[in-house]
Amino acid sequence: MDRKDTERGRGLKRLSIVIPIFNEEQNIAPLYRELKTVLEGMGAEYEVIFVDDGSDDGSSEVLEQLAQGDKWIKVIQFRKNFGQTAAIAAGVEHAQGEIIVTLDGDGQNDPRDIPRLLERLEQGYDVASGWRRNRKDPLLNKRFPSAFANKLISWLTKVKLHDYGCTLKAYRRDILKDVRLYGEMHRFIPAYASWVGARITELEVAHHPRRHGRSKYGLSRTTSIILDLITFLFLQRYSTKPIRLFGGAGMILFGLGILAGLFVLYRRIIWGGVWISPMILIAFFFITMGVMFILLGLIAEIIIRTYHESQKKPIYAIKTTANLD
Repeated sequence: MDRKDTERGRGLKRLSIVIPIFNEEQNIAPLYRELKTVLEGMGAEYEVIFVDDGSDDGSSEVLEQLAQGDKWIKVIQFRKNFGQTAAIAAGVEHAQGEIIVTLDGDGQNDPRDIPRLLERLEQGYDVASGWRRNRKDPLLNKRFPSAFANKLISWLTKVKLHDYGCTLKAYRRDILKDVRLYGEMHRFIPAYASWVGARITELEVAHHPRRHGRSKYGLSRTTSIILDLITFLFLQRYSTKPIRLFGGAGMILFGLGILAGLFVLYRRIIWGGVWISPMILIAFFFITMGVMFILLGLIAEIIIRTYHESQKKPIYAIKTTANLD
């Protein structure tokens, strides 16, 4: 019985494993062996996509050797370092599996947790996210800022996860097909999925100490994560109705300007004050800014509508249909 027949017998779907790599020369081979043992033990048809994010060590040579010896290994090599989000996006775009699993290339994620993630998808979930509860990383520059970021993201996005930064996640393909990733947005994929009504679950996964090399991330990422979170919140709440944000702010500023102007008029009529007052400048400033914000909202509306109409991109997501041609 070949692997495809076994897959049909167990009801498993084709898997695509996406692994971003950046200067992990010594970690690739051990990870490959562990991953291959797990996947072949599952009996599912699979492909493993390594995305070399511009490594300047021997990672590319190791990946080429693996690809030559195993037809199920696929390699994408970037011309330079574009970041983990770009690497995951490229892997997802080239993946052919109905279920896509992402994990880190440093060996800290455990491939033996993949079957547990897939079990959650078989239970009807669309996204299964790993939670590194017993994380083997330094406290001050890794675990503490990560805990803060996770609580902040959960609170603002309303998607309650303990560990947004864990790369080990499993997705149904249809959830990812319309997701476009930029910056450090890969950590927000579960929140993106929630936009279209995806069912999201979280389960504890193993986390191992780094065996070789050093981490590429630290406290310096906190600022970029916060800025990406602001971008995400804007896209989540106002991507199809920007006039509500800019127009709302404009109306508030315009109203403050009117109130400041009325105050100057009242003081002049009732108290007999002078017309030359800083309040006149404040009123003029608020009214001008209010009008500019409203106009900015209108321009944003035109841009958003042009974007959706030019790409024939819908503003909704369909789960199922019946009797449609």
